[in-house]
Amino acid sequence: MARLKGEETPPVPEERESEALPDIPHETKRAAMKAFRRRMKLMRLDHESKLGVGPMTSGKKADFDSILPPREFDENVWKVLAAEGQLKATGRGFYGLAEG
Repeated sequence: MARLKGEETPPVPEERESEALPDIPHETKRAAMKAFRRRMKLMRLDHESKLGVGPMTSGKKADFDSILPPREFDENVWKVLAAEGQLKATGRGFYGLAEG
């Protein structure tokens, strides 16, 4: 509103992405990636399962590429993995496997 009235507005703070990420041990990152891949695999299998779909339809290929990461690990672990390029952040706490 202040900008519309012609008043000077304070500068917009930079996003939180610029904050220094904590140092996460390699073993923790490795265990987190293993848990993430396992969760993604189980979600995909559950989605494609014929048992979970109506009796008159067959299973179909899962069409999602991101999930909420396992809660066993802190949110900062997922942010670090995304910053390293192992995961991609797709927004609202969802992450997907990085391409490549």
